[in-house]
Amino acid sequence: MREKTRFTIKFLLLSLFLLALSGNGTYAASIPATKTKSVKVAILLESNSFNSKKRSKFSISGQTEHIDRGLTLIHFHTPEKYEFRTFDTHADPQQAAKMAELLWTMQKNKAHYAILAHDSAAKSLVSESEKLKKMGFVQLSEIKSRQAYIAHNLNGSIVESIHDLSISISIPLSVSVIDNQIYFPKIKYEFEPSNDRYIAHAGGEINGVKSTNSKQALDANYKKGFRLFELDIIETSDGKKVAAHDWKMWSRFTDYKGALPPSHSEFMKHKIYGDYSTLDMKGINDWFTAHPDATLVTDKVNDPIAFANAFVDKNRLLMELFSLMAVEEASKNGINVIISQDPLMAIKVDKIDYLAVNNVKHVALSRRILATNTELMLKMKEQGIRVYVYNVNFDPGKDEKYVQDNEIGLVYGMYADKWVFSTKTSALAK
Repeated sequence: MREKTRFTIKFLLLSLFLLALSGNGTYAASIPATKTKSVKVAILLESNSFNSKKRSKFSISGQTEHIDRGLTLIHFHTPEKYEFRTFDTHADPQQAAKMAELLWTMQKNKAHYAILAHDSAAKSLVSESEKLKKMGFVQLSEIKSRQAYIAHNLNGSIVESIHDLSISISIPLSVSVIDNQIYFPKIKYEFEPSNDRYIAHAGGEINGVKSTNSKQALDANYKKGFRLFELDIIETSDGKKVAAHDWKMWSRFTDYKGALPPSHSEFMKHKIYGDYSTLDMKGINDWFTAHPDATLVTDKVNDPIAFANAFVDKNRLLMELFSLMAVEEASKNGINVIISQDPLMAIKVDKIDYLAVNNVKHVALSRRILATNTELMLKMKEQGIRVYVYNVNFDPGKDEKYVQDNEIGLVYGMYADKWVFSTKTSALAK
């Protein structure tokens, strides 16, 4: 009887141990494929066409992912754990074949999946139409460019929906799913920690308030570890350069009720939320003179020569510029440039060659385009070009820690609101 009791206890302990492991994607491979776990989860899928002017997204277990242009394939390890990849069929027609081949494999393996379209191209799917029909994706095989589209097999059979504008579907998933197959492996990128990987966005957050562009924000975030500070540079009504994100935001921050833009003297009278001091060029120059190891990164201003002449130290100035003409003008005059996303993507010749010829060693772009531009990121990294990503904290869950853990290494650094960085030396990137 004792032996039977011992055996029962050991069996229960082993069962509980295996059940705990099944909830962690890192260890799921140790669970036999025959074991299943039934969990009720509400999954929200939202596909928006180009004309809806909204980003497509999906939400699972409280985590929302905003997807990029193309067809996004989501694979479920469990009802709560997933992996996904976006195939940009608009930019690269070969992506359609890659997605169709992978989808064929997933069907053969009886995987659970969902598909969302966002501003995708139909022409590249023509060559895959017969294959898609054989798999049961009749509407996908006939989709028009930029239509909204959702498909899934989460309740046992393929369900498709298509619309010219938008589709939103909530699925109460209660199937038993444990699938340890990884279709979208993460790539490990090594990097050395350094405080020049982080740019304090609009001076950095202070007391929970973002985008103040204030002296107090510079002071507080310098103490935390930032050494690169972005300030938004705009002009008052009398042509004086000052630091503010935009005049509507500044008026909201200061309760200013007068005409916009204000004069320079009016700008300097008002404090942000009554506590934080605004900065004109004298204030900016005074602060950077007092902090000789700090670098100013500009935003909004696109006149490199005039601003460089107004700043206290051109060698500690990095100007984000928004036209190729401004980039080339800065290059000819020895001004350090961080080329913005739009002019970078507008380069008609080889982008790496152009940056080299114009001595551009820094790039600023949205982290939202990384998944569809990995090859370009790796080429720039190989050439020592430092890419800094913005749109941090714009999407749910995509904060400084997420970028640090998933994207630094593929890119050099980020525009950050908060200093939350450790000495971690590697990152995983999708």
